[in-house]
Amino acid sequence: MSNSEELPGGDEPMSTAAPEQRPKSTGLHKGEIAPGVAKVDPIIIADDIRRTFGGLTAVDVKHIEIPRNAITALIGPNGAGKTTLFNLLTGFDKPDAGKWTFEGHSLSGVPAFKVAQLGQVRTFQLTKALGLLTVLENMKLGAKGQRGERLLSSLFPALWRKQESEIEERAMVLLQKFKLAEKSEDFAASLSGGQRKLLEMARALMSEPTLVMLDEPMAGVNPALTQSLLDHILDLKDEGMTVLFVEHDMHMVRHIADWVIVMAEGKVVAEGPPDEVMKNQAVIDAYLGAHQDVDLGVVTGRIAGDIPEVGKYMADEVATLDGNIRSRSHKDSTPPEHPEKSS
Repeated sequence: MSNSEELPGGDEPMSTAAPEQRPKSTGLHKGEIAPGVAKVDPIIIADDIRRTFGGLTAVDVKHIEIPRNAITALIGPNGAGKTTLFNLLTGFDKPDAGKWTFEGHSLSGVPAFKVAQLGQVRTFQLTKALGLLTVLENMKLGAKGQRGERLLSSLFPALWRKQESEIEERAMVLLQKFKLAEKSEDFAASLSGGQRKLLEMARALMSEPTLVMLDEPMAGVNPALTQSLLDHILDLKDEGMTVLFVEHDMHMVRHIADWVIVMAEGKVVAEGPPDEVMKNQAVIDAYLGAHQDVDLGVVTGRIAGDIPEVGKYMADEVATLDGNIRSRSHKDSTPPEHPEKSS
């Protein structure tokens, strides 16, 4: 029996085999693990980053370090400040306070295009492919230092034609790797959501980055392309790059991340290796609410068991609610009294 299924329309087959587990990076931190723990070789160091919108504090990070040549996941519930932190670190937004460095260079106040030129690139949750350009043209836009982009040299094709050919050749190699070579002459608008994610990641690699930041790379992706995206992210690390990504899929995080940083209400509440972070009470509380160790069946009396102190108030509230419901039901079932008619 085949371990893959052919997709409709002649697309790539979807593997049903279990994904291969690659070795994880270890020994990334110094000392005891806690929010803001120092890393052995950090590529980003940020201090006192704060961003508010009116009366809402979206990001309030005291200290954070991103380990080099590792895959770091930034997780947290909706509204935790993950994408806002991404925007601040990449120059797409300005903080109210704070400073941070990339490869020892201060990025405070540096615009996004210069951040990218330094080797720190990002993708977006909603892809930014230029729909009216072809896939190949989108790829060529990602290359740095193009002579033809300068006004004077653009007037003399002999000055940039050779470089243009080299860029196009490199773009086709990446498109082949990301299985988009057959789409190279198609408009980007014709691609599926998953193919646009692949295109955006491939285009980011045209700039030969040191750090790749992915904002929810799996959002809206057909399951048929999920494993392909996972493999490409793992390949980035194998090729010597550092990866920082935002994601809600905990199975993906556990599978590929070497280190996990958890945010809630704009703050870093936990960090560490994936397996340890998933057991952290602060992480459970951030995602599910506090005191999830209290079984609702024990509280309601449906099953036998002892109620911890933290759950007794819940039992009192349930008992009061039950009493009110019974009282109301009794009143509703009692027929109204009618006064006797006088003869």
